[in-house]
Amino acid sequence: MRSAYGLAPSLMVQGTSSSVGKSVLVTALCRIFASAGYRVAPFKSQNMALNSAVTVDGGEIGRAQAVQAEAAGVEPTVDMNPILLKPEEDARCQVVVRGRPVGSFHFSEYNRMKPDLLPVIRESLELLRGAYDLVLIEGAGSPAEVNLKADEIVNMRVARLAESPVLLVGDIDRGGVFAALVGTLELLEPTERAAVQGLVINKFRGDPALLTTGLEFLMRRTGVPVLGVLPYCSDLQVPAEDSMSLDGGCWQGRGEGWLDIVVIRLPRIANFDDFEPLAQERGVRLRFIRHAHELNGADAIILPGTKSTVTDLEFLQQNGLARLICARAASGTPVLGICGGYQMLGQEIRDPKGVESDRMRVPGLGLLPVVTEFSPLKTTQRVSARVTARVGLFATVAGSMVQGYEIHMGQSRIIEVPSPCSEPLEGPFTITERQGVATEERDGAMDQTGNIVGTYLHGLFRNGPVRRTFLTYLADRKGVAPDPGWGTCSSVEATYDGLARLVASHLDMARIAKLVNLPL
Repeated sequence: MRSAYGLAPSLMVQGTSSSVGKSVLVTALCRIFASAGYRVAPFKSQNMALNSAVTVDGGEIGRAQAVQAEAAGVEPTVDMNPILLKPEEDARCQVVVRGRPVGSFHFSEYNRMKPDLLPVIRESLELLRGAYDLVLIEGAGSPAEVNLKADEIVNMRVARLAESPVLLVGDIDRGGVFAALVGTLELLEPTERAAVQGLVINKFRGDPALLTTGLEFLMRRTGVPVLGVLPYCSDLQVPAEDSMSLDGGCWQGRGEGWLDIVVIRLPRIANFDDFEPLAQERGVRLRFIRHAHELNGADAIILPGTKSTVTDLEFLQQNGLARLICARAASGTPVLGICGGYQMLGQEIRDPKGVESDRMRVPGLGLLPVVTEFSPLKTTQRVSARVTARVGLFATVAGSMVQGYEIHMGQSRIIEVPSPCSEPLEGPFTITERQGVATEERDGAMDQTGNIVGTYLHGLFRNGPVRRTFLTYLADRKGVAPDPGWGTCSSVEATYDGLARLVASHLDMARIAKLVNLPL
């Protein structure tokens, strides 16, 4: 039921802390209400993440909101995440407003900007509420951070703007969930506490009967009903926003891992969700590593994207990883660099305008004859591409089309050919469409064997044939049989449906639907 101003209802999900499952729950609710026939939009006023996505008009938003929009069956827009913060070094962040970067600021400077950003948040929220049947809002961190409340623009202040009831989520897997839920409510102002209409306990393992007395205690102590207990489920996850999710070190594939793929865990790693599709394949072990000795046994090495290419390249050089990656590449281990990782594989990185650092020239790993030069202009585009590699990692799908996106500062160009007798180096991909406009542009670079490849294409492994040919190439090199199911594992649509079924079966959806006056 719409408000007196013709605006759609909203429901907000807040948490007792970061990483309690807010993004996953909003994703599931997007799917549940969309499957019931409602037009649903996700919203997060301010997102701090290095995993980002590109909208159809070339804007940049947090990856989580793009995933939530996908689950809702709608096109993501910049209004779904009007403020994106991309952390940099020295307590700074790049501030992206409505999809466009406005500058790099120290966090103290950003705090002073917040009053000017509230109207942007209000306008984006009202645009969504005017265009959709329901807006599902995600908070950030905890609403009870008393040292931050005066300046916050992502939790209870947004709930007031949206006139939204709030679900408060706690993570029982980390322990102390009862104290976290009660303590959070105790630290809220009376009007804020009144907005909390339900509690959700997430990531529960074991017999639900063991929780009965605890749930009764919560109701007696807070007066807020527990609307559900969600089980721990590692098979139905959405892309993580925070690189802290990588600190476990390994995303094990399905079944016993006979292919060992290593991703370098750069300090400022970005868009690491590029590799989740690999981790979902049977027989694949995907490891995120920080130290040189952890390269032992790797069948392939991946250099991922980064928010600070120069600083993270220095990290590789200082801890011995750079030397060992080059040695492994020389001995035949396949190496793939994506975005910032591609830039690192080149001969040199130039930054004459100080876009990223105060170093004008930095030597790269020297594995590809490429030079990158940074400029203030940021590329954020969706692209279609054709595989043009004739040898190496992607040769068996040459001619096939892939979908992806670009998010990067700077441009890279090939500067030389390894020898006068060699054929000119080709890019492994050719861009055929940018933001819906036809083109014909080379992307990336590779060595003469196709064993070392760099590209700016994010989302590459979401393309099943590319994923299959990459893994098959590694299997052939290792002398093991490829799995016939590679590249065909369950689609993202099936994942969203499974997540929605799981959540709907453990939440009191009738009461939640009543909160927004939208029957299910």
